[in-house]
Amino acid sequence: MKKLIALFMLAGFLFSPVITKAQDADESAEETTEEVVDQDEAEEEAAPAPEPAAPAVVDDEIIDEDKGFHQIIKEKFIEGDPTFMSPVLICLILGLAVALERIITLNLSTTNTKKLLANVEEALEQGGIEAAKDVTRNTKGPVASIFTQGLMRYTEGIEMVEKSIIAYGSVEMGRLEKGLVWISLFISLAPMLGFMGTVIGMIGAFDAIEAAGDISPSLVAGGIKIALLTTVAGLIVAIILQLFYNYCVAKIDSLVNDMEDASITLVDMLVKHKLTK
Repeated sequence: MKKLIALFMLAGFLFSPVITKAQDADESAEETTEEVVDQDEAEEEAAPAPEPAAPAVVDDEIIDEDKGFHQIIKEKFIEGDPTFMSPVLICLILGLAVALERIITLNLSTTNTKKLLANVEEALEQGGIEAAKDVTRNTKGPVASIFTQGLMRYTEGIEMVEKSIIAYGSVEMGRLEKGLVWISLFISLAPMLGFMGTVIGMIGAFDAIEAAGDISPSLVAGGIKIALLTTVAGLIVAIILQLFYNYCVAKIDSLVNDMEDASITLVDMLVKHKLTK
């Protein structure tokens, strides 16, 4: 028994260094692993956070967003060749100038015919023809001018008053329609100039094909682009001026109807005034 105990003690004494070395190796390995982990964590913390990827945007789209409407129009004007686009632009400017002048003139020519007739009738009852003349002379508009011409012929009879109103009504109608022929001219001229640019652009495209001896999209693209841009420009100008033209025509028709109705009422007033005189 004592011999077994002595053998166990001897074995333990012999293996104890090996066990100790193994434990030390395990501890050093654990420490090394912990150091590596700590170092990795430190590097991850020190590394800057990756920036979010910016959305891919095409340069052309950015440029288009920054451009204004006037800049786009300017570029299309240049791309359409100023040689062909300039006459179309001149038609637009001149047509708008005449149209705006007509609109202002027609609006200033509008008269409250009911109020004018009431004032004339009151003047006839209180002061006679001369008082009625003063009322019409102090009122602006074609209707008042026609009334003035009719009242000036009152002494020559009702028939002369009617003839004077009809004759002077034609004169006033001509004044109202003044300038419309120019708007109509620009409405017709703008698309024609655009189509002329279209034809010339197509001729240039076919000349390029003939010179190159081959049909290539890059050869004909420039000529076709000029053709399309000039056509669009001419049509846009014609549409804009047509709207103003129709407004002026409608306004003139309204004024002419007011003149005719008011003239008939004036003649009836003069007949009534002559009978009651």
